[in-house]
Amino acid sequence: MHKLKQYWIAEALEKDLGDPLNPDSVMSYKRVVELDEQEAFPEQELNWLYNWKLQHYYVPADCSGEFTSFEEFVAFVRVLSRRDQTIGISFTTLFWSFITWMAGTEEQKQKLAHYIKNENGAMCLGYSERAHGSDLVGGDLTARKVPGGYILNGEKWPINRATISGVSYILAKTDPNGGPKCLTLFMVDKRELDPNQYYNLPKILTHGIRGSDMSGIGFKECFVPDSHRIKEEGDGLEFALKGFQITRMLCATFSHGAADTALRTTLGFATKRIVYNKTVVELPQPRKTLVDAFLDILICDCETIGSARGFHIIPEQFSVWASVVKYFVTTQLETMINNVYVVLGSRFYMREEHEAGIFQKVLRDNSIISMFDGSTVVNLHALILQLRQLTKYRSRRKAETMEKIQSRLEAIFSLNQNVPPFQPQKLELFGRGIDDPLQGLEIAIEQLKALKNQADVEPTVLEKLLDLSDLVLEELNAHDEQISNSKFEYGHEQSPELFEIAKKYCTLHAAATCLHMWIYNREILGDFFAKGEWLVLSLHRLLRTVRPMPYTISESYVENVAQELLNLYQEDKHFSIVPFQHAQFNQPQDKTYANPELQLQA
Repeated sequence: MHKLKQYWIAEALEKDLGDPLNPDSVMSYKRVVELDEQEAFPEQELNWLYNWKLQHYYVPADCSGEFTSFEEFVAFVRVLSRRDQTIGISFTTLFWSFITWMAGTEEQKQKLAHYIKNENGAMCLGYSERAHGSDLVGGDLTARKVPGGYILNGEKWPINRATISGVSYILAKTDPNGGPKCLTLFMVDKRELDPNQYYNLPKILTHGIRGSDMSGIGFKECFVPDSHRIKEEGDGLEFALKGFQITRMLCATFSHGAADTALRTTLGFATKRIVYNKTVVELPQPRKTLVDAFLDILICDCETIGSARGFHIIPEQFSVWASVVKYFVTTQLETMINNVYVVLGSRFYMREEHEAGIFQKVLRDNSIISMFDGSTVVNLHALILQLRQLTKYRSRRKAETMEKIQSRLEAIFSLNQNVPPFQPQKLELFGRGIDDPLQGLEIAIEQLKALKNQADVEPTVLEKLLDLSDLVLEELNAHDEQISNSKFEYGHEQSPELFEIAKKYCTLHAAATCLHMWIYNREILGDFFAKGEWLVLSLHRLLRTVRPMPYTISESYVENVAQELLNLYQEDKHFSIVPFQHAQFNQPQDKTYANPELQLQA
């Protein structure tokens, strides 16, 4: 049982929401599927969250809110998203407020904090346009300077919560000549606009997250005051891209919630379904599929939780890490969900029958996450532009550099250590070639070697970890040589080969975060985590995607991981390296929606 306080809010929220299998609980599977069938916006459920005061945890402590760490944030958003990504995403549009916490004036921060906390405020992000997509500089929405403010003209589309929100972050062109300084960012408060000067576009019918307010917003000679502008004229692209570094990492959390539900509902079927005189989960192929899915979650946990903490320690490196986590975690878990539906059989496709048909909803809803806040191509491209600098920095490291990297890695990955307050002003558009998790790989290998005389480490496991870690380092060195010998291509004319190289970098990055997470938390995350068999299988699983490897490395390790998966399922605990307790069907719910801190004290 963990004692990590950064997970207490998630557990408190989980308890009050109740078991989603109970049709009478808040956000039950039955309820959210019904809403989805109706394509209805989940207003009642969002109001429940506001009454619970969850919005306070989106506002930093220095702005009179309760937000203290991204690790805590990631945990409770998983709680929402395991029930329904539509609700999780609709409520968590609040995290776009980080643009104001990062770059706003003190007056803008206090105004927004009051709006979120006391007025149940919500916001949307108006960056993309119908004709331009991710080409932000090519946008047509303009802001013309006039005395006291600006005149906006144009449309933003498609935008989540464009209609049902009061604040819109709008990226507008203030210099018609174009270029990187042509855009300015506005925090537009619709309550202060002339209603005849702006309009909402119709709801878009979507494949998944059907109840979302996916629409758009348009402006026609619309006056907005200077007080709505974020930073200075021409700073819009810089802060839009820095804001993406935050939101891209947080998007991965939606995928984690969906992955837990997909695996859990599949296990619910596989442990009860009898075929060929055995339960499905007892059959070798389905059992291995479920184990691989569990390993994918654990791998992505190390990447996501590590990045959530890393924001507080090394924000200046997140032009790299944010792109890695957004690409790797969302695509890995999307693939994992597609893999496990084979075990569920035809019921994965049914809109009722097994657990209210939640799987087919998860399958549809989750498919959009890898596109949010920059598609896989956008994130890989952002990484490609920095690969050469990353390679150069690695080749120039000195002993004192490695000592600093080790100190930072310990602060990032030691989950029992508090993180310092987030300092968004330290975010950089380019990471200057630094990426601690991979550039500290040799440190991790030396730390593994130092465990050879530790009585609590199984020698065979350690031997396998050292062998696999050496292979990860070998692949990283080969990657560096490949980049050093490649022809660099500027702008958006990147070759398909470079995209494959960037994907490999993300895989190696995930392997490194798994190693660091294990090394720094062996003594605090329970026996299963400490034993390290899951890590052996995870490194082997990752390496199989980048080089020829044997199909399996240890049948006994696979069986032990399968037993842990089943134990967590039977104990109603989250599938995670930090398996916090889920609400249980017969558990009484607290209907008072008290402040979570008071609940925890009680």
